Amino acid sequence: MSGAAGSVIVAGGGIVGIACSHYLREAGFEVTVIDQGAIGGECSHGNCGYICPSHVAPLTEPGAMKVALKSLFNPQSPFRVKPRFSPALARWMLQFAARCTHRQVLSAGKHLQAILNASMAEYRSLVATEQLDCEWEDKGLLYVFENQGPLEAFAAEDRLLGEHFGLWATRLSSAELTDFDPGLKPGLAGGFHYPGDASVRPDRLTASWTERLRQRGVVFRERCSLEKVHREGQRIVGLATSEGMLAADHYVFALGARSTLWSKQLGISIPIEPGKGYSLTMPRPEHCPDHPILFPEQKVGVSPFEQGLRLGSMMEFAGYDTTIPSRRLDQLRSAARRYLVASVEAPAEETWYGWRPMTWDSLPIIGPVPGLARGYLATGHNMIGVTLAAATGRLVADFVAGREPFLDAAPYAPARF
Repeated sequence: MSGAAGSVIVAGGGIVGIACSHYLREAGFEVTVIDQGAIGGECSHGNCGYICPSHVAPLTEPGAMKVALKSLFNPQSPFRVKPRFSPALARWMLQFAARCTHRQVLSAGKHLQAILNASMAEYRSLVATEQLDCEWEDKGLLYVFENQGPLEAFAAEDRLLGEHFGLWATRLSSAELTDFDPGLKPGLAGGFHYPGDASVRPDRLTASWTERLRQRGVVFRERCSLEKVHREGQRIVGLATSEGMLAADHYVFALGARSTLWSKQLGISIPIEPGKGYSLTMPRPEHCPDHPILFPEQKVGVSPFEQGLRLGSMMEFAGYDTTIPSRRLDQLRSAARRYLVASVEAPAEETWYGWRPMTWDSLPIIGPVPGLARGYLATGHNMIGVTLAAATGRLVADFVAGREPFLDAAPYAPARF
C-alpha cells in the first residue's frame, strides 16, 4: 500500500484503535497509533474475551435502576454505584433511567444487533485471512444458574431474544449441564447455551493483530500521551503529545473510558462513565470447564484458555478508581467455587481492572466529530468492545475515506448527544 489516501493518527491503542488502524491501512492510509500506555493494554487486556452476538439486550432493562440504587448501600454488590459527588454521573444516571423501558430495550437492541452481527462476520474473515494467533474458539457462550428462580427469569429474557431478535438458546436441565460441560458441578439449576458466540484470549488477539499491522507499516507509539488537540477554527491541525507535535490529514479518537475527558477540546458532549471491571487469571487447573461461561446470579464470567483460567466481570461505577480491592478478587473466586469442579485456589498469575466506556443508551459512539473537520470518534462500546471492534474499525475507515458506510451508522452517531 502506498498511503496515497493520506495519513491518519489514531489516539488510543486498545482493541478498537487497533481495529481502526487495520481498516485504515487496508484503505491505503499511512497510520500512526499512539497510546499513553502499552498497545492493547488497559480495558482490552484482561477482559473475558467473549465475541458475543447474543449480547443484543442493552443494560437499560426495566428494573436496572432499582438494582443500581440498592447497590449504593452494598459495597459487595457485583453491580455497584459507589456513592460520590459527581454531577456528570448524576446526569448520566438520569438519562440511563429514562431509557429503562421495554420499548427502549427493543429499539436499542435492534441497533446493537446490526453492528454485533456485522462485527462477527468481520472477525470470522479476519481470523482466517490474517491467521491471528488468538485462541479463537467457536464453542458458544453458556449461561449457568444455581437457583431455579433466576433460571426461570432468564427464560423470559431468552424468549424475548428469540421472538424479537431471532436468538434462541438451547436450554439445558440440571442433568444435561454436567454432560454438556463436565467442568460444572452437579446439582445446579440449569443453563442456556448460545451457540453463535465465540471467544478469544484478548491479550493474544491484540498482540497478534498488532504484529501483523507493524509488518504492513502501521506505526505504534507506546507511552505517548495525548496532551492537547490543536485546532484552527473548526478544523484539527495537530496533536500535542508527550513526544512533541504530531500532525496528519485525519484524527481518530479511540480513547475508551477517557473519551469524556476530551469533550471540551473536541467541542462536543461525550457522555461516557467508566464502568470498572475486574479479573484474575490463574494457571489452567485440572477439570477446567470446556466452555466460556457466565454466572448471571453472581455477575461473574469464566474463560478457559489454553494455558490458564480467567475469572472476571462485575460492574462498578466508581469514577477513575485504580485500585484492585482484595474483596473483589475474593468475590470472583467465591462465585466460581459454587459452580466449578476445578479448584480456583491457585495464586493469580495476573490481577486486572479495566474501565469500560459506558454510554447511557448502551450504543457505541462512532463517526465524524460534529462541527470539527478531520476528527472522528470510535468509543463508547460499553461491555462489548472486543466484540464490536472489527465493525467499528471498518465503519471508521469508511468515514475517513469518504465512502458510504457499509452499515447504517446513524444510531451510533456522535451528534445524537
